Amino acid sequence: MTISIVSTTPFSDQKPGTSGLRKGVTVFQTAHYLENFIQSIFDAFDTYAGKTLALGGDGRFYNRHAIQVILKMAAANGFASIKVGHRGILSTPATSCVIRKYHTDGGIILSASHNPGGPDGDFGVKFNTANGGPAPEKVTEAMFARSKEVDTYKILDAPDVDIDTLGESKLGDMTVEVIDSVADYQALMESLFDFDRIHYLLTAGNFRLCIDSMHAVTGPYAHAIFEQRLGASAGTVIGGTPLEDFGGGHPDPNLVYAHDLVEILFKEDGPDFGAASDGDGDRNMILGRNFFVTPSDSLAILTANAALVPGYKDGIAGVARSMPTSQACDRVAAKLGIDCYETPTGWKFFGNLMDADKVTLCGEESFGTGSNHIREKDGLWAVLFWLNIVAVRKQSVEEIVRDHWQTYGRNYYSRHDYEGVDSDRAHAMVDRLRTLVPTLKGTKYGSYEVDYGDDFAYTDPVDGSVSQNQGIRLGFTDGSRIVLRLSGTGTQGATLRAYFESYEANPEQQNQDTQKALGELIAIAEDIAQIRSTTQMEQPTVIT
Repeated sequence: MTISIVSTTPFSDQKPGTSGLRKGVTVFQTAHYLENFIQSIFDAFDTYAGKTLALGGDGRFYNRHAIQVILKMAAANGFASIKVGHRGILSTPATSCVIRKYHTDGGIILSASHNPGGPDGDFGVKFNTANGGPAPEKVTEAMFARSKEVDTYKILDAPDVDIDTLGESKLGDMTVEVIDSVADYQALMESLFDFDRIHYLLTAGNFRLCIDSMHAVTGPYAHAIFEQRLGASAGTVIGGTPLEDFGGGHPDPNLVYAHDLVEILFKEDGPDFGAASDGDGDRNMILGRNFFVTPSDSLAILTANAALVPGYKDGIAGVARSMPTSQACDRVAAKLGIDCYETPTGWKFFGNLMDADKVTLCGEESFGTGSNHIREKDGLWAVLFWLNIVAVRKQSVEEIVRDHWQTYGRNYYSRHDYEGVDSDRAHAMVDRLRTLVPTLKGTKYGSYEVDYGDDFAYTDPVDGSVSQNQGIRLGFTDGSRIVLRLSGTGTQGATLRAYFESYEANPEQQNQDTQKALGELIAIAEDIAQIRSTTQMEQPTVIT
């Protein structure tokens, strides 16, 4: 086996976003593109000697090829060992679990999360640091800076590694260990939740469950945990075989893309509980029979009921939410007497808070919730948390949510996505709003009066780092909000996200249709931002 030093030229577009570098598969297939970015990740290390990495992905198209390239490059660069998921499969939360359990020096996750897969779909590469969480901005900036100047990369001239057989092998001087993709993660879940109580819920009565893995990475995990360990009946898990194109679907667990699950749960005789996961397993959607739980409400309810779960029975240090997420958990935190932090969108912002023991639970409106058990959002963890609560409280999902509203009030909340928007038009709109909204204080729009307008900036309370331009906020005197921001997870054009929130304390007014309840705020956003003319769309692509 020989090491090849390959000459290359830099690419100008390898700046990682909030969840790593995401591009179309055809971009990653460009000669040297993947290799350049991997070498840039490696060069962020001071030294490779003695270093260990975790490696795996969501099984999408190009996953297996990329793993072989990374293994050979790691061996050529002098890494000591790599722990790779069996058949290349390792969910994002499971990767974080492996990094933390075995004290590796980081990990590489191959996924574009909820983006479509297949030869014409998307691919992604994300680096997680030794704490198990996404690389912070100072690391991703160093990687990007290196990507703009890299002129060679190292790769071992060697046969492909057998990643379909568990066990250790050698690749040059580097040890490759193919590990069970599920075992370590399942053991962690068993340490947090009352599996015996959940097992009783799923086997002793008529409680029915449906888990949709959307032909993405959580299939093996869901089969092992829910059907084999917890006793749910065969067939409980649907879409449980990971496919390179996710079966032609869009692995995004929301009411639009998880339509098969929604149809099942919204039948008159549907199951009692349903959940869906995304491409890499870090997002979740929770459903009761004929009932949808917003991710914002989910975070608030998990926080309010944490003491019912063994792993959190001694209390939680605090809770954090991304800025666009509704303020429902703020009200729970206030009642519990714990801190609630508002961060920019992007899970990496929660890492410092968890490492400093400032928060235990955290979540985003984009269907992600998690805790300090790892440093990623965790879809199946959220499902198990909900099942543990249901098992203890002996109530339906809908009853638990409505009881929560009775106690804390209801935050009517919705997100409107406009996908594939012309980037220049989208950025021009944000630039205009950045100047306009600070001037609107005191302006009245129908029954609403503007209290403040800004472009959200965040100062990290742990390291003092500042993140600017994180989203346009328009707050009203009654606590209602409109938020507008451009997403960093798409690969085609720009995705404009508009968020609407209105608080209702009166129980008699908590049963309205969400879009109707938010109708006036939606009209105000159109008036101020001119969303239709900017996007050239009459309706959002997705409403959640």
